[in-house]
Amino acid sequence: MTGPDEDKDFIHQPRRDRMYEEHQQDPYRSRGKLPEPTVCGDCAAVYLQGRWQWGDAPAAAHEHRCPACSRIHDKVPAGLLTLRGAFMLAHRDEIMALIHHTEAREKSEHPLERIMLVEESADGASVVVSYTGVHLTKSTGTALQRAYGGAFDFQYVDSDGVMSASWER
Repeated sequence: MTGPDEDKDFIHQPRRDRMYEEHQQDPYRSRGKLPEPTVCGDCAAVYLQGRWQWGDAPAAAHEHRCPACSRIHDKVPAGLLTLRGAFMLAHRDEIMALIHHTEAREKSEHPLERIMLVEESADGASVVVSYTGVHLTKSTGTALQRAYGGAFDFQYVDSDGVMSASWER
């Protein structure tokens, strides 16, 4: 609707009385920039040009634990991928090789994307892989779906900041 009655079209006006919740920020990401260069004492990743990367740290570099090593130290994953199904049980070694290959490829360019822990259920019916980043969680599930088919599902849960994903075949 255009013209002089445009401001009287209440149906198409946005509501201004809604309260918006603040977006939950990742507590493991730095709020500000770190002094450059900074090196992680645990994994030797270097913070340079505003991001964590692999490389050689200068001798006078500051030391600070990177977000991935902080998550590993605190045992707080950013993503969980649950693997289930008869196919997974029959081809566990192949599937785990694909998971580790996907991690190696991602980690070579993105030091903050790593596997934290691989846990198998007591009965062996499922495997839960914990990750330091949500991107690796999703890319691993996508790689499993492309390679073996099956059902891959994921959800971003804003309340606790953990991505929950599952793959089953």
